Order: sequence, then C-alpha cells, then structure tokens
Amino acid sequence: MGTCLSRLLRGSFMLELFHGLPEVARLLGTLSIIAALGLSLGQLKIKGIGLGIGGVLFAGLAAGHVTHQAGISYPAETLGFVRDLGLILFVYCIGVQVGPGFFSALRRQGLGLNLMAAAIVVLGAVTAVTIHLVTAVPLPAILGIFSGAVTNTPSLGAAQEILSGLQAPQDATTLIGLGYAVAYPFGIAGILIAMILVRVLFRLSIPREAAAFDEERRSSVAVLETLDVAIQNTNLEGANLRQIGLFGEDGVVASRLLRGETLEVPHPDTRIHVGDILHLVGPRADIHRMRLFLGQVVENASLTTKGTDVRWERLVVTSKEILGKTIAQANLADLYGVVISRVTRAGVDLVPHPALRLEFGDILNTIGKPADLSQAATMIGNSQRRLQQVELVPVFLGLLLGIILGSVPLFVPGMPAPMKLGLAGGPLVVALILSRIGHLGPFVWFMPPAVNEALRELGIVLFLSVVGLTSGGKFLDTLINGPGLTWMVYGAIITLVPLLAVGIYARWVVKLNYLSVCGLLAGSMTDPPALAFANALSPSEAPALAYATVYPLVMCLRILVPQILVLLLW
Repeated sequence: MGTCLSRLLRGSFMLELFHGLPEVARLLGTLSIIAALGLSLGQLKIKGIGLGIGGVLFAGLAAGHVTHQAGISYPAETLGFVRDLGLILFVYCIGVQVGPGFFSALRRQGLGLNLMAAAIVVLGAVTAVTIHLVTAVPLPAILGIFSGAVTNTPSLGAAQEILSGLQAPQDATTLIGLGYAVAYPFGIAGILIAMILVRVLFRLSIPREAAAFDEERRSSVAVLETLDVAIQNTNLEGANLRQIGLFGEDGVVASRLLRGETLEVPHPDTRIHVGDILHLVGPRADIHRMRLFLGQVVENASLTTKGTDVRWERLVVTSKEILGKTIAQANLADLYGVVISRVTRAGVDLVPHPALRLEFGDILNTIGKPADLSQAATMIGNSQRRLQQVELVPVFLGLLLGIILGSVPLFVPGMPAPMKLGLAGGPLVVALILSRIGHLGPFVWFMPPAVNEALRELGIVLFLSVVGLTSGGKFLDTLINGPGLTWMVYGAIITLVPLLAVGIYARWVVKLNYLSVCGLLAGSMTDPPALAFANALSPSEAPALAYATVYPLVMCLRILVPQILVLLLW
C-alpha cells in the first residue's frame, strides 16, 4: 500500500501535477487515497478478525511516511479543521445512535454491568498513569497508548483536543498519534485473548452457557405474550373494559373480542358478558393474574382476523402532530375504533399503557376495520419516506449546541484547572440528551440509521486519515529506532490487566454468564470486532445485550478520562 502510493507520487509527471493542484485539492486527494486504501485494508480478515476502521489509520501512517519523504506538507490549521470536523460528526452520531437506550441502561437492571464496565475504564487509566509515573513515558505518548490499547478513537480525539487547548507543542499531538498506532493492533487482539483466557480458566462450555442464559432470560424478562380467556366471572356481567383495567392500565390489553361467532374490536367502553372470549396481550405474569380474575383459558378459540372485516396492521409513528402525546391522548379507540395491542420501540415490545408517550419511529400493532385503520394511519403518519429522510436543521442545531456545551468550563473541586467537555464530549452529551427527548417543538432529533452510519463513518475516516497523515513521518523511526516496541508492551499491559481482572471477577464472584462477560468486555472497549467474535461463539443474544447495555456509559467515560488525566498530570 505504501509502495503503491510512493510510486504514484515519485513519478515526475504525477508529482508535478500533484504540486500544481490547489492546496485544498492536494489535501482532499491525499485523504481520498488514504480513505480508499484504508477501508479496503480494514476489510481484509484473518480467521474472521480484521483491522476494521483502524485500517484507515495505518493507511494514513503509510501516506504520512511517503509524503514526509517526498517533502510534501499541509497547513496545520487545515489538517486540524478536517480532524475536528470528523471527530464532531462521529461523536454526535454516536450519541444520537445510543441516546434512546443510554438512560435506561443506567437503571437498576444494568447497574451491575455498567459498574464493572466503568471499573475496566478506571483500571486502564490507573495502569496507564502508573506506567507513566514509573517509566517516565511522556504524557502525550501514554495518552495515545492508552487510547490505542482500548481501541477507542474518540478517546484519542479528546486527548489531542485538550492538549491543543492547553497550547501544547505540535510534537505532543504527534506523540499521541504514534502511541495510538503502536498500541492499536494488540488492543484488538488483546480483547479476544482475554475472552479466551477466562473461558479456559473456568473450563466453560459455550452451549451450556447459552442454554443457561436463555433459561434465566425467560424467567426474568417480561416478554409480551397472548392468551385467549373466556369470561366466567358473573360479577363482571355488563362491566366495561376500562373499569376492569384491560386497556393497558394494569399491564394487559384486550385487543380482540369474540362474541358468539362475531369477532369485534373492543373499545374502552365495550361492555362484556359471560361467555365472551377476549384475546389478551401482556407480560406472562400479568396475563395469568388477569385470567384468574376473568375466567378460564380457551385453547382452541378462533380469534384470527382472517375471513373477517377486522384487520391487523403495523403503523409507524412519523407525524409531528402526535409526537409526545400519550396513548390516552391519541385516543385511537374512541376516535377511529382502533386498538393498539403493543408498541415496539427500538426492538423492544412495550405494553400500550395509557400514559406511554409516543416517540418518532414507534411501531404500533393495531387492530381495526380497514377504513378505520386507514384513518388512524393518517393521524399517526405511517410514512416510510419520513423514516428514511434526515432533517438537517435539527442536525446542525444539535452540532451547534454541542460545540457550545463543549466550550463551557466546568470547575471540579480538586482539579488544578477547569475541565471542558470539548469537541469530543460536548456534541456527545447533547446528542444523548436530544435523542432521548426525541423531539422539541417542530424539531425531530431522530436520524435514520443509514444516514447516521454514513455520517459516522465519514467522520471517523476523516479523523483517522488526518491522525495517520500527521503521525506517519515519525512512525517507522519510532517503531524501529525509538521506543515503539516498548510502547507496544505497555499497551498490552493496559489492555489485558483491566479486562482479565474484571472478567475473572464477573465470572467468579458475580457468577455472570460467560457470554454476557464477553459482551461486557467487548462493550467496555467499544470494539465491534470483539462483539462479532463473541457473537460467533453462539447464536445467543447475551453478548449483544451486554455490549449495548454498557456501550453508552463507557463511550462517555472514554472521552472524559483523557481530559481528567491531562488536567491532573500535564
């Protein structure tokens, strides 16, 4: 790769043509070559493991080495702008992606996982500081090694940005990039090694762990189920469904009613009679509690909508007029004769409680007659085009708010100087908050997944390309003639010590399922290749669930920790 680029630039005609281009065109051309070669390199895999987006960094290092040898340079201000723009785009899109699940991940059910993930971050920071104090490795280098050892690019960006804010010399920024590049390869492999060592140490069986997780999940997760129940309680004769809590008030919804041979869509004011059969939707415990109150389970009841004038349809919330309204305020049952049987949000089924507020992208399972469903769909929106369309005004407003928040000095007791969230932390925090809010007046903070991924990838590619380009001139010399190999060893220590310590604790003391341990370790390093490795062990959802639970908090900590280290040690 470096040889190809070298030949391309050494050709006299090409070199003259390259030098004849405007400055911006030269830089964009170089970054385009780096991006194309780096993304191609990242797709190469050995036994399923590859560099991924890290390939862009190494392509940038090769390009930096070649351009340094050829005497080609670029203005530091322009490179800094491109680097910061990429970083802002990346962290903002990350925040929008994880925001809806961030705060729920901090609740009680995810508290234990998040505490262990936070412990991995803190142990890594303590290990890095110890190495810095004992070996006298320069602080910028140890910050880069720390970021590379945990394969976290936003951490690298945060460290570079705060050093720039402290007017550190240009060599400091270069050292960070070099340390990151040297430690990054083992950072990827080290996570997999830690997973394997935990498995070998405890002699674990993957199939048994998967079966144990599935059994535990079935017994503890309130998955929505359905049940057909015949009314036998004579005290309920003539009572309406609202009175007995069958419209979500008590966690159960009656979505269909069979009276004789007629299938009906029940309304809150529908009166029930002995012999009626209700199709109930809700968590298993709530359904069976309601069944004891209502009557008897009917095994072979035909409450299917097939062959009747009643239809079942999924409608997606896309209308701005209904955003933020509760299900009770939407009042589809009274207005259109349509019943919501469940709400699917971010892949999770929710009971349509009357107080549940509707958010953009919610999928409503609805029951009603075709004409009524059509009217309800108009009110709800149900526009696939809106789901794929990005509104740029909220995006730019979010970026602006993030930049402003990142510039606000935060005075923390005991700190020698005020801390700032910076360009890495400000946009991230704002995106987390705005995506959790969902909408504010006419502004919808939802971003289609495809658009989010495209902007996120563009941002990280720009960032890594510039980091590699600015660090490449000294990379080989540092690796061969300098302390590069020693830095690799330090990076391996920073990678393995926290992962093994917390991984063994999670399995031995907490008795956490091994597949969940793998997801915890991958999430604590915010490393998708490690998650892919864990997913390949078993079709179980355990690794992905643990990864998603800890990822948002860890991403925030990874961005904040380098800033704290700089303020304490610079």
